Amino acid sequence: MKKAVLALVTTAAVVAAALVPSGRPVVAATGGQSGRAPSGFASALSAVKYPTWQTNASVNALAVAGNTVFAGGLFTRIRPPGKPVGEGDAARKYVAAFNRTTGAPTRFAPSVNGPVWSTATSPDGKWVVIGGDFTAVNGRPRQRLALFNVATGNLVGGWDPAVNYRVAALAITGNTVYLGGSFGRVGKVTRNRLAAVALNTGALLPWNPDADDDVHAIDLSVDRTRVFVGGGFTTLNGAEHHALAMLDSKTGAAFAMPAAAAIPAETPDCDSRVKDIETQGDKVFVANAGSGIGCYDGVLAADATTGKLLWQNHCLGATEAIKALGNWLYKGSHAHDCSEDGGFGDDTGMHHLLVLSTSTGKLGPWFPNTDAGGETLVGPLAFASGGNDLWAGGDFTEVNGVPQQGLTRFTNAPGGAVPARPGAPKVSSSRVNKVTVSFSTVVDLDNTLLTYTVYRGKTRIGTWSRYSYPWTAPTITTFTDSRLSSGQTLGYHVEVTDGRNVRQGTAAAVKVR
Repeated sequence: MKKAVLALVTTAAVVAAALVPSGRPVVAATGGQSGRAPSGFASALSAVKYPTWQTNASVNALAVAGNTVFAGGLFTRIRPPGKPVGEGDAARKYVAAFNRTTGAPTRFAPSVNGPVWSTATSPDGKWVVIGGDFTAVNGRPRQRLALFNVATGNLVGGWDPAVNYRVAALAITGNTVYLGGSFGRVGKVTRNRLAAVALNTGALLPWNPDADDDVHAIDLSVDRTRVFVGGGFTTLNGAEHHALAMLDSKTGAAFAMPAAAAIPAETPDCDSRVKDIETQGDKVFVANAGSGIGCYDGVLAADATTGKLLWQNHCLGATEAIKALGNWLYKGSHAHDCSEDGGFGDDTGMHHLLVLSTSTGKLGPWFPNTDAGGETLVGPLAFASGGNDLWAGGDFTEVNGVPQQGLTRFTNAPGGAVPARPGAPKVSSSRVNKVTVSFSTVVDLDNTLLTYTVYRGKTRIGTWSRYSYPWTAPTITTFTDSRLSSGQTLGYHVEVTDGRNVRQGTAAAVKVR
């Protein structure tokens, strides 16, 4: 995985763990689709952003360890939420760490002399590795790869595998650090874009899949026997493997990966590259970004043992980050056309944050958004989670229409986004003793099915469940209220609920004929 998420169990982390948000474990919120979600939202997370410190430039990589979130990127300063550039800021050169509970920075502040593109933590929680373009950390030589002690924040002396070019992907298991990128050597030994080093010493290991083009993503199977790699390569060890491969974690030999055939072959008009990989249980999820009009930008799911394709989503708009939580796969992209999968068309703007069903790949009920105001004009570039939250980094400058640069987070704290306030119903009386009532659906950023109740004064006269999406026109429901007394003036209003939040609209009056 491009952004590893592993548990931290050091002494310092155990103390900090008491501060981890105490929200319920992530599960599929099945009740939300019926409009009765006890949480107020229908996927694993709310669409409401929580206060988080910001960066002055792009966040490219994220990793969670206990109550700490490590971030790497192009930024050199950080600042409090709600503050403009230069106000209340602090120096953090290309790497920083944040408290998961508060969103505030920790004291971890190494001085790195170049961009960070990847980060990962060890399974035992003692170490954090960063990779990128840098050549020095805290004034000491470190060639594109560096190791820190999590408990102390100190750079580990003598650990310097000396990679000769960018490290863009990292994953750690046991005593092995897997790395991918654009490099051609580790130390003085040839290693084309994929390599492995020992976590305890930094020594180069024999693992050598030999990719012919860049590697952008790495993740491990749950049993740690297989390594999934993705990028722009067309061969590994001289054999054809395009963009995606499944490798033996010990030998580097490639297993069959039939799902890779779903990624189109490179042509002069289309180059689709794997940008992120996420494993969950017996599934592996793969995110692509394509260059060229209509070139594949979607997400696919494959069996993590056989490599068989399970489903494929074809939304257009480069997908840079994915993260699985419960039955939902969260996706960061600049999606602009999901019509092939029954979603929005190419005239509804950019949808940078979306969620897919892990079972089907279909769009789910989660619609926060960012802009794409930075270097890559993509928006979200990196995801990480501690289990009941989602941290998103990227080159955005706004989240849900409010200024927030580089970094944000969402949680599963009950409440969720509030449905829009319904408008006053349209009422008329053209027939004796009857009133015709019409009301429109509204949008809720983390539900697609809402419950509407119409009242005559304080009397409830009907309840309906209706779907709505941010990109579709409102649905109109019309009914007749009968057996009324002629000549009286009556008021009608609509209430809408997502199962937790209730919004009441304004009333409309009509004189009964």
